[in-house]
Amino acid sequence: MPKPQKKVSKNVTSRGKENESTPAEEKKAPTSPKDPHPPPTQLTKPHGTSSPHVTTKRRQNSSKFNISKNRELEKLPLLKDAPANEREDLFIQKLRQCCVMFDFVSDPLSDLKWKEVKRAALNELIEHISNSRGVLTEPIYPESVNMFSMNLFRTLPPASNPTGAEYDPEEDEPTLEAAWPHLQLVYEFFLRFLESPDFQPNIAKRYIDQKFVLQLLDLFDSEDPRERDFLKTILHRIYGKFLGLRAYIRKQINNTFYRFVFETEHHNGIAELLEILGSIINGFALPLKEEHKMFLLKVLLPLHKVKSLSVYHPQLAYCVVQFLEKEPALTEPVIMGLLKFWPKTHSPKEVMFLNELEEILDVIEPAEFQKVMVPLFKQLAKCVSSPHFQVAERALYYWNNEYIMSLVSDNAKAVLPIMFPALYKNSKSHWNKTIHGLIYNALKLFMEMNQKLFDECSQKYKGERMRTLDRIREREGVWDRVEQVARKNPKVRACGHELAQPMCLQCTAVDPLLEVGNPYHGSSPAELVTLDGEQVSLPELDGKAHEVTPAGERKKPLLRRKSELPHDMSTLTAIERHKRADEFLATSKENS
Repeated sequence: MPKPQKKVSKNVTSRGKENESTPAEEKKAPTSPKDPHPPPTQLTKPHGTSSPHVTTKRRQNSSKFNISKNRELEKLPLLKDAPANEREDLFIQKLRQCCVMFDFVSDPLSDLKWKEVKRAALNELIEHISNSRGVLTEPIYPESVNMFSMNLFRTLPPASNPTGAEYDPEEDEPTLEAAWPHLQLVYEFFLRFLESPDFQPNIAKRYIDQKFVLQLLDLFDSEDPRERDFLKTILHRIYGKFLGLRAYIRKQINNTFYRFVFETEHHNGIAELLEILGSIINGFALPLKEEHKMFLLKVLLPLHKVKSLSVYHPQLAYCVVQFLEKEPALTEPVIMGLLKFWPKTHSPKEVMFLNELEEILDVIEPAEFQKVMVPLFKQLAKCVSSPHFQVAERALYYWNNEYIMSLVSDNAKAVLPIMFPALYKNSKSHWNKTIHGLIYNALKLFMEMNQKLFDECSQKYKGERMRTLDRIREREGVWDRVEQVARKNPKVRACGHELAQPMCLQCTAVDPLLEVGNPYHGSSPAELVTLDGEQVSLPELDGKAHEVTPAGERKKPLLRRKSELPHDMSTLTAIERHKRADEFLATSKENS
């Protein structure tokens, strides 16, 4: 299918004005929080370098359509050949023809002739509405909306893909809609209908009402990513053109999220709905309404706790950052909410939280940073100590962020005492050598920030370790006395074999820093730092960081390790042939 020429997209503001954006701007990929476009939902999974391809039975399913009884369609004359005064009636006849429903599942080879008549009629309608002017007369509106409703509003089939944490968009093949040859053309026609220069919202609002929007939102649970892609663009166009429906659309999207978070934990269209919201949030007027703030705190934040977060996390993080750019005062409740929902046993999800947290810190105000830095760095210290090397690695990459390091430098007296024990403990005890290099790099940066404070933290840590060892020895002494008393019991012979076992002393492993034989015991020279019994100067610490960290390791992108499974070629081909309705959603201003 040849690629159609890209049209200039129009961003409709709440005042009815239109701001044009060039195709070059539409192509620009979102790479930073400053980008006005939300990250696009992924249709296809990344192409593996060595994954085998297999030919399998195409994964198709069909919704429950009301198959028409009379399916014999008459081929009508072409619109371009009809006299001008008859084109409106012929256009309506073709729209009514397209309301006839066919069977694509139980007997896909049936009615091939009439299916082709409907397909040709839909293609002709799309071409006519795209290239002609003055087509959308008042009688066309109810017929167009009715044709769309008859074809699209249906009962979706039961879910066939895994749900929750079991579903992985990178490995699980999507289930495609069997009736897509006709559905795609119906979506294409309705999108051109909404984007036509002749389209009049004042007439269309009689037919595109709240009931229509609610049925449209129900379709977002379709398992076919191509259908969700069209729905996303159509709903965004309706939001931009129908000001009276905006509050209702936001409310119903909220209800969808509430059901997803607190009831079902299964919905296929969360990523697409968040992508629409990312564009809507970008256009919110300042100051933010209380309704919008509650949406952030009561809807977006709880979305972080769902098992299937990985499916929609990029879009969710974009929405959160958009809010914080508009209202910096929301930073504290947002970060505290993230810490509340921080995963305890799911490491890949923890990496996602760390990614989002860094995006938030990139836009945080210094005054807001001071409010959250203590609980924030307590959590980062736990992440640095994580035995999962990707979690520790992602947390230590924060030290490569210049803005975050400038905030830390201004508040080193509060941050360094929190981070030092975790960094010191894992400097050589962590099993992954890459982590050693990153920790040396973090320690070096802390030494450069404030040498005196660094030495104070080192001495404090040494004192705490000595007190810990004293408590351990004291506890072991108490147990020794208990054992001696127990041996004086007359019945000691009955369990003598147990008392014969030597007790395991917990204090046998002494911290090298605390050994009396250490020549630097009790002293901490200004130019030295003690790491695992070794006296390391600043140049040596820098050398260790470069020695342990391979070249380019610090710049290495974070890749999710996935097993390579065979790809279903028929599914991949179908999705690759799909022409996205709109590469990125445009931004619309929101004052209502």
